[in-house]
Amino acid sequence: MPYTPIVATLGYVLTPDRQQVLMIHRNTRPDDLHLGKYNGLGGKMEPGEDIATCMQREIREEAAIECESMRLRGTLNWPGFGKHGEDWLGFIFLIDAWRGTPLQSNHEGALEWVARERLLELPMWEGDRHFLPLVFDDDPRPFHGVMPYRDGRMQSWSFSRF
Repeated sequence: MPYTPIVATLGYVLTPDRQQVLMIHRNTRPDDLHLGKYNGLGGKMEPGEDIATCMQREIREEAAIECESMRLRGTLNWPGFGKHGEDWLGFIFLIDAWRGTPLQSNHEGALEWVARERLLELPMWEGDRHFLPLVFDDDPRPFHGVMPYRDGRMQSWSFSRF
């Protein structure tokens, strides 16, 4: 049976001094799988888009800013992550140059600038604590991870870099 995950992007927008990250606090929709958690910005790829165009569109839609420079930091395979056990494949980006004034909130929640050193203190998915350090480290190689979920809980984590 072919593997047909939902393809999505996840982006972390940095301030010009690279000390803060724009995060969304998912706090508006009671039925949100991510309710109460902090996350980067992003979403599902649409037909006819390449993955970079998807990331740019999602940042524009969620924060009202335009990406001027971004780097692919990694890929993540999340089997079983979805609300109904759907598989997800994510492309993780670091957005280090942008223009505009970010929104203060959107339909999913409040947008907040968070100091990089405080990121892991936030309420977030358990698995995010494993891959976030790889997003912000100095290794130029992208990471490629697998993080299976079952019933909303991370089961394992592994990654490689080449």
